[in-house]
Amino acid sequence: MQKGNPWALIPIVVFLILFIGSGIVLNDFYAFPVMVAISIASIVAIFMNRKETITKKIEIFTTGAGNSNVMLMVIIFLLAGAFSETAKGMGAIEATVNFALSILPQNLLVIGLFIIACFISLAMGTSVGTIVALAPIGLAIGDQTGLSIPLLMATVIGGAMFGDNLSFISDTTIASVRSQGAEMKDKFKVNFFIVLPAAIITCVVLAFLTPNSTAAVTHASFDWYKLIPYLFVIVFALMGVNVFTVLASGIILAGTIGLIDGSYEVMTFISAIGDGMSNMFEMAFLAMLIAGMVEIIKHNGGIDFIVYTATHKIKSQKDAQFAMAGLVGLTDLSTANNTIAIMIAGPIAKKIADQYDIEPRKSASIIDIFSCVVQGVIPYGAQFLAAASIAGISPILIMQYSYYSILVGVCGVIAILIGYPKTKNKPIQKP
Repeated sequence: MQKGNPWALIPIVVFLILFIGSGIVLNDFYAFPVMVAISIASIVAIFMNRKETITKKIEIFTTGAGNSNVMLMVIIFLLAGAFSETAKGMGAIEATVNFALSILPQNLLVIGLFIIACFISLAMGTSVGTIVALAPIGLAIGDQTGLSIPLLMATVIGGAMFGDNLSFISDTTIASVRSQGAEMKDKFKVNFFIVLPAAIITCVVLAFLTPNSTAAVTHASFDWYKLIPYLFVIVFALMGVNVFTVLASGIILAGTIGLIDGSYEVMTFISAIGDGMSNMFEMAFLAMLIAGMVEIIKHNGGIDFIVYTATHKIKSQKDAQFAMAGLVGLTDLSTANNTIAIMIAGPIAKKIADQYDIEPRKSASIIDIFSCVVQGVIPYGAQFLAAASIAGISPILIMQYSYYSILVGVCGVIAILIGYPKTKNKPIQKP
């Protein structure tokens, strides 16, 4: 095993200094544009290693940025953005929220709020979007019942992280699957049965903490057919239909429904597609810039150094899986963005997974789960900041009620310890 070159990691250090340093100084981890931070780090990477010409290093960078897996990820990002926006434009989000509220048990409000957040985030594929939609409802429940507002906000965040971790159109799912070469449905199945116990236990905890909490929750009428695009994507993705086919068909389906019921005209539908793709441009370019930077770091020996440092004392697959979990968790702790954490840690996790014969569905599940665990408990992440802003409270107050994310972490650790899922082939232990 090559020990690699620690100096090759300087670009990652530069990125973290810019991102974390600006966050500490400005008291806002989103003040310094992440695109600028990655661009500066990429330039640093290109100007390192004087043994290579600038032309050669740019070629290495562009080869990494244009890797087929990266390009597939970019296309999926764009299609997912287009589907999300077209479904939103024809009223799918409002219909989903109002449908969920219409079946919300009045005597199990907090549990119902959590389950609704799980369902909506799974359909929408965005945790922040789910929080923005449901946090005001949680706030209204708190005003009527006297329940703890931080508890209600944490409940919404927990449900939002459920879908962020599982949804077929979530950027974290897309990034984890593409970085590990896994199939969407395979990763979903592994992931779902790891987090399901955490969701069930969270419901039990919420029931214990909020007995006999009742309030009148008002909801508007909704058209059931507006739920069809979300249900279509979930069902057909689970059936194993190619993700490109599923998303493209979902866009057409959402547009057709919108055109029929008058939510769309032809040009507004086309504009919605464009807007949705535009919303994902930053994520798409981030994917390419990070991939290019990582390729240069790999060429210079930086990835070998990380893998050697993380694995030279590893004796088993379980140790390797814990190494991947710790790596992506620490990266998310530093970046406060689980998608970026997966993009950075993904290639390293893939190398560890290949070395220790860990199946792609398992490695993809691990890096997605543990990035979301950290993202679901840090008070400076976008999820906490969005909920705290709506509720008018400090995000620190929400942390103590982050039951779901903590339980997911526990379930993730247990899954590694018991060897779930069982490998399809007999594992080969590495020295």
